[in-house]
Amino acid sequence: MSINFLPNAVYKPETCIRATIEAADKFDFPIDKIIFEVTEAEPVRDPQHLQGIFDAYQSRGFITAIDDFGAGFAGLNLLSRFKPNIIKIDMDLCRGIAEDETKKAITAGIVNTARALKVDVIAEGIEELDDYKVLADLGIKLFQGYLFARPEIEKLPVPDFSLFE
Repeated sequence: MSINFLPNAVYKPETCIRATIEAADKFDFPIDKIIFEVTEAEPVRDPQHLQGIFDAYQSRGFITAIDDFGAGFAGLNLLSRFKPNIIKIDMDLCRGIAEDETKKAITAGIVNTARALKVDVIAEGIEELDDYKVLADLGIKLFQGYLFARPEIEKLPVPDFSLFE
């Protein structure tokens, strides 16, 4: 389960952590399956505060991620400073990558950098089989998007893997 937050929105990470742990305990949800994702939708005003948030989450066993990587304000600076467990490549880079050599080159660079830093990569917004194949060939192993399943209300979606048989 992913919990998104804006870089300047968390005042005290301990409060968020406490509320998250209480909810996880109430619903018997494993803490190590919770991902805190910072989005690059706004500039980071206080990098030391955000570093403290990442440190607090990681020290408690939560997974951390940079969401929409490649589309926002910080890009590689955010990656180098905060060392998340995961980066999620923005869907605008992933969509149409099968026909776009520039997107392929940029994404290959991101994947190689993440591999060198031991950061996992998720490709977002995958809707076309050709895009999936290119991203998989680049070494990405984790994907999300309508190609696999559409969101459901009050139930888990059933993935469709028939395209991969």
